[in-house]
Amino acid sequence: MLIYLHIPFCDSLCHYCAFNSYVDKFDLKPSYMHSCIKQLKSELSLFKPDKNSIKSLFIGGGTPSSIKTELYIPFFDLIKPYLKDDAEITTEANPNSATPLWLEGMKKMGVNRISFGVQSFDEKKLKFLGRNHNKTQAIKAITKASEVGFENISLDLIYGTSMDTKELLIEDLKIAKSLPINHISAYSLTIEENTPFHKTPKVAVDSIELATFFTNLIEKSGFPQYEISNFGVYNSIHNLGYWEYDDYIGVGAGAVGFFKDRRFYPPKKIEGYIKNPTLKETEFLKTREMHIEKIFLGLRSKIGVKLSEFNKKELENIETLTKSGKIEIKHNKIHNTNYLLSDEIALFITN
Repeated sequence: MLIYLHIPFCDSLCHYCAFNSYVDKFDLKPSYMHSCIKQLKSELSLFKPDKNSIKSLFIGGGTPSSIKTELYIPFFDLIKPYLKDDAEITTEANPNSATPLWLEGMKKMGVNRISFGVQSFDEKKLKFLGRNHNKTQAIKAITKASEVGFENISLDLIYGTSMDTKELLIEDLKIAKSLPINHISAYSLTIEENTPFHKTPKVAVDSIELATFFTNLIEKSGFPQYEISNFGVYNSIHNLGYWEYDDYIGVGAGAVGFFKDRRFYPPKKIEGYIKNPTLKETEFLKTREMHIEKIFLGLRSKIGVKLSEFNKKELENIETLTKSGKIEIKHNKIHNTNYLLSDEIALFITN
């Protein structure tokens, strides 16, 4: 079982971001975190995890580093008995707000992995994306995290923008590789509704050639790809847990949860969530829906999909793909040979 805590506060709104986040309402931080505790207690009653059974906690956002460490203490006090002794505990952070004091405080609470929203080390591209940090801040924050004692450090990079050239991406990766990291998340820019970039969609360049170039470059730089957007000597337990279709508790405004054949949706608006954090809509998933989801998720990662999952027609489609080299079969599982084509392959199999 996994657990995700959503922090919806941000210092500024990035031009591409469609996540549930706010650049104001900072006065609600204490009451929001208090509501997260209320919801967590309710979810623990529903999911009934055994003590020492949750293998991963991920704090995402928004910007988790915009919340003072002391506000996290009650949450950690409540969840710690349920975490495995070797649980992966990750927090996202922005370079401009992950101060040495904040990093030290999160490390003391048990956080053992940190993921920095860097996106690029190119100053012009950072401004283009609406990021509020610079190259120097990113390098200093990552270096400081290592000095504090974080052994598992990741950073995000965005590609597929109208600014990108092979030379720019090579330089971004060169700087990333020089830092004490063991994981990279690389995301192709997508244009989402209700974002500043939605008004100028040409800022995104959907180039399979550039995507192939960059993902291959990351692998050659010593970060093996283990999932469609993730590369690393270290493979995130939390990331793989989603692809393995694990149950997960979602805590916070709009944080989705999943248990067996149900998906839960708490209020998305922060005021509504604070008012009633235990309120949630429930979606019951049909067997066919879950079957298709497992295929899509398994083909996006090194997890693969068991052959026993497929019906006769799907196995015939798999045979066709195997002969053409699109997928391979190992240990009674099918595995994707090109993550960039994962959705197309999944559609071919299930149609």
